[in-house]
Amino acid sequence: MKLQQRISKFAMVAGAALLIASGPVLSQSAGSGSFEPQVGQDGKDVIWVPTAQTLVDRMMELAKVTPQDVVIDLGSGDGRTVITAARIGAKALGIEYNPDMVELSRRNAAAAGVGERATFMRADIFESDFSQASVVTMFLLSSLNMKLRPKILDMKPGTRIVSNTFDMGDWKPETTSVVSENCRAHCRAHFWIVPAKVEGVWKFDGGELSVKQKFQEFFGDLKTGGLASPVAAGKLTGTKITFTAGGADYEGVVDGNTIAGTVTRGGARQPWTATRM
Repeated sequence: MKLQQRISKFAMVAGAALLIASGPVLSQSAGSGSFEPQVGQDGKDVIWVPTAQTLVDRMMELAKVTPQDVVIDLGSGDGRTVITAARIGAKALGIEYNPDMVELSRRNAAAAGVGERATFMRADIFESDFSQASVVTMFLLSSLNMKLRPKILDMKPGTRIVSNTFDMGDWKPETTSVVSENCRAHCRAHFWIVPAKVEGVWKFDGGELSVKQKFQEFFGDLKTGGLASPVAAGKLTGTKITFTAGGADYEGVVDGNTIAGTVTRGGARQPWTATRM
């Protein structure tokens, strides 16, 4: 393979580091076994490059990972992202195509003392079901992120997504964060929240809301009393919805085909509900 072609493939997932900054350093060959991964080794879709631990920690921070989370790392490499999530107390799963990396990850997790919470499976990420995740992490090329994007957008609203370096096209991240400490390359993390789906026409007492959606942003018209007002600042944060229309501020929670919340007009707040037609 030509060097330029290899560089264009550059970026796979080593997941996150084998340790948290305060934890003991783990060897890549922790436990028994002789397999040693090499930076740049060929993978199914990309080559393997490890993620700096400082960026892994930042990815965990952006997603606000807690012990209540289920974290799934797509293309988990040597298991470091999964192990870091498990150290926080989350239930974590790594999906990795290379069987040697899977076995290495299991040894590393056992050496880190998180073998019960950190598990690994040998599978193709594009053929795997990761819908049970509350947090998805990945270090893939943008083209691969885009291939996964439809499945990600169909996940439960509120699911948090973090990607090392590579974006998802015109789906703008909620936050992008860069680390400089102990990170020489691939030091940027993008964070998204899967939005609820609100496109359509919604009926409410005295009016109608027509919505066109583009990921976490939306626009449209609010009709009340025979008058139409444009929707401004339409934003979805998971299931939380906010927008302004007709001189009033609306906020609420989307639950499938219903929205329940409050509307504030002239300093007065009152309940507001809507049902999708």
